[in-house]
Amino acid sequence: MKDMLKKGLALGLGFAVVSKEQIEKVVDELVKKGELSANESKELMNELIQKGEDQQNEIQVKLKEQVQKILAELNLPTKADIERLENRIAQLENGTHD
Repeated sequence: MKDMLKKGLALGLGFAVVSKEQIEKVVDELVKKGELSANESKELMNELIQKGEDQQNEIQVKLKEQVQKILAELNLPTKADIERLENRIAQLENGTHD
């Protein structure tokens, strides 16, 4: 049953969108049914929560990559570009040069 739960979460909504409370609820239900011991439940909850955090991190990395790709395609100035221009303008206004 434990493996079915893991596969179901991985194939269904995924660990990243399942809250800690949802995981606890499902695991507690398995303990009540006698399909998991208390020690196994703690182990399983920790494992599922860790997988969720790992998937969230992976999603964030992929989203960041996609946003950077889109920004590059739009040819928008970066924050560094704007800061460099602001510094250059300040230098010109003050009569100093690099």
